[in-house]
Amino acid sequence: MTEQIDLFSDAASAADFDLEQIPTSAKVPIPPGTYDSLEKLGEHCRHCQRCGLAEGRTHAVVSRGSPTAPILIIGEGPGQNEDEQGLPFVGKSGQLLEKILASVRLDSQKDVYICNVVKCRPPGNRNPTAAEISACRPYLLEQIRMVDPKIILLTGATAVKGILPQEKRGITKIRGQWMAFEGRPCMPIFHPAYLLRNPSRDAGSPKWLMWQDIQAVKEKLEEG
Repeated sequence: MTEQIDLFSDAASAADFDLEQIPTSAKVPIPPGTYDSLEKLGEHCRHCQRCGLAEGRTHAVVSRGSPTAPILIIGEGPGQNEDEQGLPFVGKSGQLLEKILASVRLDSQKDVYICNVVKCRPPGNRNPTAAEISACRPYLLEQIRMVDPKIILLTGATAVKGILPQEKRGITKIRGQWMAFEGRPCMPIFHPAYLLRNPSRDAGSPKWLMWQDIQAVKEKLEEG
C-alpha cells in the first residue's frame, strides 16, 4: 500500500512514463495534471485494466452532468443499470437523487457532476475492495482537479473511504458535517440506496436528515 501511495505523489511527473501504459496496471502512476481533458481520462477509463473489475464490466461508468458544475457528487460504484448504460446513478437510486436535487432547485445537467469511486461494477454489487479503490482513485482525483467544484458530496461510506481514507467514523456519525478536501468543502451524505431501504419521513429518519443536509448544501453554494 505504501508503494501505491508513493506512486501517486506530487513528485511523480506525467512526462516520466508512457501515458498509454496507465490503463494497463495499477503500478503505473497518475500524477496530478496527467490529463488535459475529461475526454482523455474517460477514454482511458473505458479501456482500463488496472484491477480485476474490468473483467466483468459491460461499460466503464465514468461520469454524467456538467464538467463545469459547482457541485461534484461521488458515489460508490456502478450497479447493474449503470453498468448496462455506462452512466452513474441511473437506476432507482439515481431517480431518488434527481428528486433530492430538484427539491432545492439544483439542476442535474448543469449544477452537478456525478462520478464514482470505482468506474466498473463490483460483482453482485458488493463493496469495492481497498485495492480496487486504490487502483481507481487517481482517476477520481483527476476528475476533481479538472471539474474544480466548489462543493464535494460523498454519498455513503465507500465514497468517504475513497476521498477521506483517514476518516474511521461511520456514515451515520459524520453525515451532514462539513469537512475539507484539498481546500474544498465536502459533506458526507447518505447514499440514496440507503434512503430507499428506509422510507420513513419522520423527524430523525434518514430521509428527514437528508432533507436537512441538502438544504445546507444549497445554502453553502449560495454563499459563494
